[in-house]
Amino acid sequence: MSDAHRYDVLVIGSGFGGSVAALRAAEKGYDVGVLEAGRRFADDDFPRSNWDVRRFLWMPRLGCFGIQRLTLLQDVLVLSGAGVGGGSLVYANTLAEPLEGFWHDPQWAGITDWRAELAPHYGVVRAMLGAAQVPEDTPADTVMRRVAERLGVSDTFRRTDVAVWFGEPGVEVADPYFGGLGPPRRGCVGCGGCMVGCRHGAKNTLDRNYLWLAERLGAVIHDEREAVDLAPLPDGGWHVLARRPGRGRTVVERFRAREVVLAAGALGTVRLLLGARERGRLPALSARLGEGVRTNSEAIVGATARSLDIDYSLGVAITSSFHPDAETHIEPVRYPPGSNAMGLLGTVLVDGGGRLPRQVAFLRRVAEDPVTFVRSLSVRRWSERTIILLVMQTRRSALRLRLRRGRLTSEGTAEPVPSYLPLANEAARIVADLIDGEPGSALNEVLLDVPTTAHLIGGACIGATPREGVVDAWHRVFGHPGLHVVDGASVSANLGANPSLTIAAQAERALAFWPVNGQADPRPPLGEPYRRLEPVPSPRPAVAASSA
Repeated sequence: MSDAHRYDVLVIGSGFGGSVAALRAAEKGYDVGVLEAGRRFADDDFPRSNWDVRRFLWMPRLGCFGIQRLTLLQDVLVLSGAGVGGGSLVYANTLAEPLEGFWHDPQWAGITDWRAELAPHYGVVRAMLGAAQVPEDTPADTVMRRVAERLGVSDTFRRTDVAVWFGEPGVEVADPYFGGLGPPRRGCVGCGGCMVGCRHGAKNTLDRNYLWLAERLGAVIHDEREAVDLAPLPDGGWHVLARRPGRGRTVVERFRAREVVLAAGALGTVRLLLGARERGRLPALSARLGEGVRTNSEAIVGATARSLDIDYSLGVAITSSFHPDAETHIEPVRYPPGSNAMGLLGTVLVDGGGRLPRQVAFLRRVAEDPVTFVRSLSVRRWSERTIILLVMQTRRSALRLRLRRGRLTSEGTAEPVPSYLPLANEAARIVADLIDGEPGSALNEVLLDVPTTAHLIGGACIGATPREGVVDAWHRVFGHPGLHVVDGASVSANLGANPSLTIAAQAERALAFWPVNGQADPRPPLGEPYRRLEPVPSPRPAVAASSA
């Protein structure tokens, strides 16, 4: 085992929480290290289609070191990201604020006015990620407008705000965001490849802004380093063990830091904390660890046209959305031409929630219409013929995460996560009617009653006390000074929207109150009641406010 790397701050994970933490801590004079299980990607490193599983999927034991993780737990199939830049490499670029119910969830609503506290940080994140509204309708958006009309909510339809540079398609320009400080960009070509990895330099992934600027200030990113254990040191600070993914269980490096920021995503962060508690390293952790895990109450459905007359793969990954009611958000999603592998996860549309088990209803549907079922098995030109619908709700629902014989698993709660949303199936049928196609469900939802989510959140939620949450309002872990959670694990309610903007905004807020290195901490001692504070300015901002 190598000698320990030493940092003031060690950030575990490089996604929407970790990248923010790395930059803002470096701006305040801290010596920062970042651990990332995945590898670095240049534009040409991304696969041309998701059939290139070695470069698309993250399954290191099988020699796959791509950007898309698939994690099947007992109660949910989770899609998440891997690589320097975390989920930004594979997400759909969407920057959306939560629906109303998010702000009023009892898990955290009584602590402060979260909408007011996070408002300025949403603006900072939008500027850092180059948020821009999709400039024109795609064929899928034309369909979505008509779906919204049929549901009587046409006034809620809007084009999405996305982290994409819409310059002249394919033409490279100097960095347009940070006064020329950042890497160059190319204009979006509308290929639909955002969730396979942007090969054109148009997508504003975190390695092009937060992480790029953090490295300019001296932050060191250790890619292909998976944190597997952490423990407090007797004289203060933290000890973290890491290994190279896909190369067995051998620990290859040690890291020491005064402060550790956990930002490995809900699965990674909760797994690390549960493992450390199980080994007796973190005995004071809240009993709420692993509780309040949420799927954003999502369903993924869609419809596939019978003909190829219209190409629905055109545009960025998500170009529009509408709200059929106050707690529901529907977006069309796409993969680029040739990226048809995810179509293997689909099947015919089957309703749930009735007296007949959904699996039995599926068999009946197959028996009644075998031709449609057989047609659903083909993924030929699937991405060009299909409009995927991502349906999200603020509806209260939760799982709990536990370790069982060293492996992470999930358990149901009194507020089970839905595997069937009636509104989602209704929308899928309308889309199918409009495009002369067949509506579809996700296989795991129909056969296993297991929903799919690309937005697993919670498990180390914000709470007023250790009885109510794992971290306080400053994202400090109760009972363990110097340990912080600033990723999706700390998001405390279903958002009814893509969570990336909120994760980054929460991280911006948390780091805004960190003291400058070597100066007094303005935050109240860990465990004391919350009080409103003024942010602590950074003495060496990487980007002037006017440039960001």
